[in-house]
Amino acid sequence: MNLNKTETTNWVETSQNKHKEIFSEIDVLLRSLDRVFYVENLPIPKDDLTNRNFYDELTAVRDVIFRILGLLEVVIPGSKKNAYWFHKFAESKFLTDHVRDLFKKELYKQDTPEKGLYLLYDLFINLKGIVTDILKTGKISYHGYLNIGQLISKEIRENSFLNPFRKDVNPELDKVENREITDIVKSIKNKDIKKHISVLYLYLFRFLRYLSHIDINSQYSVSLNSSLLILILLKSEINMFHNYTKKVTGKIKDEKLKILLNSISYQFSMETKRVYLQELKEIMRKKAPQHFRGRIENSQGILKNLTEQSIVQIAQFFKPDVLGENIFESFTTKLWQSMKLKEDLFIFNLFLEKLEKSHASEKDISHIFESLKNYMLYFESFTFKLLRYDDYDEFSSFFKDVFSFKGNEFNKILEKIKNFKIYLETTLRHISNRAELIDKPIDVNMANELLNQYL
Repeated sequence: MNLNKTETTNWVETSQNKHKEIFSEIDVLLRSLDRVFYVENLPIPKDDLTNRNFYDELTAVRDVIFRILGLLEVVIPGSKKNAYWFHKFAESKFLTDHVRDLFKKELYKQDTPEKGLYLLYDLFINLKGIVTDILKTGKISYHGYLNIGQLISKEIRENSFLNPFRKDVNPELDKVENREITDIVKSIKNKDIKKHISVLYLYLFRFLRYLSHIDINSQYSVSLNSSLLILILLKSEINMFHNYTKKVTGKIKDEKLKILLNSISYQFSMETKRVYLQELKEIMRKKAPQHFRGRIENSQGILKNLTEQSIVQIAQFFKPDVLGENIFESFTTKLWQSMKLKEDLFIFNLFLEKLEKSHASEKDISHIFESLKNYMLYFESFTFKLLRYDDYDEFSSFFKDVFSFKGNEFNKILEKIKNFKIYLETTLRHISNRAELIDKPIDVNMANELLNQYL
């Protein structure tokens, strides 16, 4: 493990070029590890923090430490890792204190990227052992949790090579590579507006970069907790986006642009409430991997859709004929989303009508009820995230009642269905009044065909 500055090696640069996505993920996870120790970013109640056991939160931190270590072991070549471990062995067995001091002095200079990378690797190997042992106590106090966070944050920020907070904008990672967007920004004549829109786009495309590192397929705890911490990081980043948007709208004189940016800021405020106060609320206390993964997937979908819609709305302000499909391959328009929500709610209502008006035997009612539950599982997976923040709690409560129903008190559940149906019909009317849905009626025949597929 040669730390001589004159060593003719560019293996770190080679690794960066080869593993761009991995270095991007390391950057995101290092940021996440810092932000997760700011308690205001956590989706937990804040009323009794001093008596709370932060065991689950520190377990999530441990899993992210595992993930970062795994990524570092990919980007550091095998020969370099072997040299590192040989040196660690020699340091503990054979070197004198004086030689150890000289070696550490040379390493801590961090005058090459290699030294910075070795220091980070060394940090996370040590953190893995320390945090794993602390978790064995089973009880992590509020102040203990904060103290661990301060130590980790300090070490990350003191790394001269991979400190993600060294610059507000990392030119290697924070860039807009979409040609349609860059052309639109270049075409803006007003210099101040061009600057503000450029910064807003940097924020929005950074959000998409963070979201791209969320794994919605795995049910392993390391992947799930890494994804959760990225969402916690996004809460912090969205707050900064809000603050910048508020500052910008105070300076912009174009009233239409000001209205658009205020509208986008409001949409973010509502959807972040939906994600962090509803979808992710106390998620670390929920142990079932399928439930955990579903919440992560919903949250990622909500924020990804919102970010893409915002990027397209700003683009269309300056270039009205641009389409979302020209910017994002898998873009879904607000019209499609509204139609999808309206149709699925309409079918949902048909199910409830069928149950409410049914005079069949209990066996037949039970069959319809099971079919309704199957439809609700589909709705929960694909349509739930299209609901408004204000509608979420009512729907969530009804779903909980239905899925917890054991099957021996149909009269009780039918009363709940009757009450919820009133709310559902009101929601359906509100959605039908959306501007993009005017003169776009539901295909009732198709809706009945879909209903029959579940029965």
